[in-house]
Amino acid sequence: MGAAAGTLAAAILGETLRVSSSARVILASAPSQDELLATLTGASVDWGRVTIFHMDEYVGLSADHPASFRRYQRERFLSRVRPAAFHGIAGEAADAQAECERYAALLAEAPIDLVCLGIGENGHLAFNDPHVADFTDPHPVKLVELDQACRQQQVNDRAFSTIEAVPTHAITLTIPTLLAAHALVCAVPGPRKAQAVHDALRREISQACPASVLRTHANARLLLDEPSAALLG
Repeated sequence: MGAAAGTLAAAILGETLRVSSSARVILASAPSQDELLATLTGASVDWGRVTIFHMDEYVGLSADHPASFRRYQRERFLSRVRPAAFHGIAGEAADAQAECERYAALLAEAPIDLVCLGIGENGHLAFNDPHVADFTDPHPVKLVELDQACRQQQVNDRAFSTIEAVPTHAITLTIPTLLAAHALVCAVPGPRKAQAVHDALRREISQACPASVLRTHANARLLLDEPSAALLG
């Protein structure tokens, strides 16, 4: 599944670069994306024409912290390819709101061609948990408080040893920022995601399950494995 998602993402990028001089991509940072990124970075893509963003970062973590998403991108992506640019979210910035505005300005410089993302155990997209998700959010990037389910997922993913060690806040790209991309490739493996996948596809489109909004995007592709699709019937 992850390999198929990476192959699809590479094809979208290849088509973008066939008709345009450059491409801009937003990547998720999570174990669920490992196979997608391994396949994508192994594909024949002219990375020197691609600018990379990532979706979110914990407030207070440096880029070298083992759980930092910038470190994830460095180890899983930047160690394998050399893009035109990589823009990281500075979670340790003294002024988190100013960092949101800085990153929003970078995103606004040109349209985003591709987002590679997953779905959280609570249905979140990036760190847009149900209690902070806003389908018409006026802010491109914002500071959010993480809910209990989201923080527990970070323990389940072995990013942190205890829930007390998980930061309580993060900087995240918002739902409209993600949906503004031309194409979305969403890879969702594993049994812990089955309920969120069911709610995203079978229940009403609602901020109670932020991932349900993917159904409104004309060029969103959702890739599942058998465990994550187990409740779909």
